[in-house]
Amino acid sequence: MNNNFTSSSEVFSWLSRFINLERGQKPKSFRIDRMEALMELSGHPERCAPSIHIAGSKGKGSVTGMSAAILEAAGFSAARYMSPHINDIHERICLGNSYFDERIYCAAGNELREITETRIPASANPLFDETTADGCEPTYFELLTLFFFLCARRGKCGAMVVETGMGGRLDSTNVLDPLVSVITIIELEHTAFLGNTIAEVAGEKAGIIKRGKPLILAKQKDEALEIFRSNAKEKESPLLYFPEIAEISGLKIHHTGTDFTLTFNSLRGNPLFPAPLSLSVPIPGKVQAENASLAIAAVKTAFPEINEDAVIQGLKNFYIPARFEKIAQTPPFIIDGAHTPESLALCIETFCSLYGEGGVLIFGCAADKDAAAMAKIAGAHFTKIFITTPGTFKISNPPLVYEAFTAYAQPDKVLLIKDTQKAVKEAVDFARSKNIPVLGTGSFYLVSEIRKLV
Repeated sequence: MNNNFTSSSEVFSWLSRFINLERGQKPKSFRIDRMEALMELSGHPERCAPSIHIAGSKGKGSVTGMSAAILEAAGFSAARYMSPHINDIHERICLGNSYFDERIYCAAGNELREITETRIPASANPLFDETTADGCEPTYFELLTLFFFLCARRGKCGAMVVETGMGGRLDSTNVLDPLVSVITIIELEHTAFLGNTIAEVAGEKAGIIKRGKPLILAKQKDEALEIFRSNAKEKESPLLYFPEIAEISGLKIHHTGTDFTLTFNSLRGNPLFPAPLSLSVPIPGKVQAENASLAIAAVKTAFPEINEDAVIQGLKNFYIPARFEKIAQTPPFIIDGAHTPESLALCIETFCSLYGEGGVLIFGCAADKDAAAMAKIAGAHFTKIFITTPGTFKISNPPLVYEAFTAYAQPDKVLLIKDTQKAVKEAVDFARSKNIPVLGTGSFYLVSEIRKLV
């Protein structure tokens, strides 16, 4: 009997049977040696093409997508791995700006199932044995990551751009030996697994730095920068710290995107591009200019033959949902996946600069996020705030978030409506009656729900 997959939907449905690491797992779920064993059993698909590896607390998805878009504009067949998805799980495993052919997904899915059902049991590796102290069946994220590598190998990709899922040192993607690593801005996040200080989180992210391979590093707080400099020195990894190698000027943020000039300097030898680059990104926000600059530095370092035309065209063609995305015109309705205090501050700054103060906020965040810090940032900027549930993918506590917001905004301005559909309807009705804009943010899972509803 032939039980091969006949569609990518069947593959993703089969994958969903596995424990989903993103829902929160036991510490032994995070075992890079188990992922290394999976690579060995699979014939090392992570080595099928040169790669760029990206970690960080915010902006890593944009940097990943922009890097892949530039490579595609340069003529590469670039496989892209990102998380989470907004509309469709295929967004996580892409070929450039589009999906793989269905035949690739199916063939890779058949290989993945054969690995899990035949090769893993035959190996008798204790790392996959739940009854041992360190054993655990492959997690959802491990298998999804392996599936990406299998798709990239079967698709004969010329390059891979890979975003970490969480952290870096123990992340499933850290089996890569990339041409270059990228670390975006660091904030406190996932503290149950990554640590309670900026230095501890930075230490986990620094785990993606590979010996002798360059590191592109975004501007960091002093305690994080010290960790990255130390790790790069220890691993003899050339450190390209963005504030030292480049400068953004002429920043212009408008409703349809961001224009800026990027100039690389020669403090560390020849500049990556000798002349200033005049660039546009189709997403509003200073942070997107910074993300684009990191992507350019990474791609040019990994593939020196990349030219200015590919950079310009790649950024022009770049698209990623839920990054300051306008999903409705009347009233103007923006969604953004900001889920840390600093990213939320930048999002609100951009929103208010374009649409003014006093709009409507729809907010929800997972239970492991710093709701109080985000409430302090957001509370004073909106006429009405609707607190709701950020989907069901992660544990959340909307009443606790509501309490946090009432501490920093007038209580009559804040409403708790757990049902997201009802919250969105009431927010839009209120905004329409007052002729004011709407911002939905706090969680990628929330904005995914909003995007489906609006």
